[in-house]
Amino acid sequence: MRPKLASVLETALYVDAMPRARDFYEDVLGLAPVFTDDRLTAYEVAPRSVLLLFRRGSTTETAVMPGGTIPPHDGAGPLHMAFSVAEGDLSPWEAWLATRGIAIEGRTDWPRGGHSVYFRDPDGHLLEFATPGIWPGDRLPSEAAAR
Repeated sequence: MRPKLASVLETALYVDAMPRARDFYEDVLGLAPVFTDDRLTAYEVAPRSVLLLFRRGSTTETAVMPGGTIPPHDGAGPLHMAFSVAEGDLSPWEAWLATRGIAIEGRTDWPRGGHSVYFRDPDGHLLEFATPGIWPGDRLPSEAAAR
């Protein structure tokens, strides 16, 4: 029998200038780094949900760590990721982005009832704020507990 997957634990984006990227993710999105060095900044977004920012090109060779090795990886071009937000927080997030001079590039109302707002980070990655209801079983922990 195939074992079950628990969740997506990490999402990685590749950035050209780590200080610029950190300014954006910390100032605009309010994330706090849990680890940082010259090639990587890791942010805990929620329990068991980590965003990794790698300096583009810094991970193309095997990384030897005290506990083992990490195979090479990298990414190019504008990637996409979504942050889950509560329904009532979507409009305040839009207003916050406006105060930071960040343009909303798109909005979508999904058939299951969820809503999305799209914008870019300084490296051109497409970021999304998404309310519950986009995917089957898509609920925030507080909403799931209320059921």
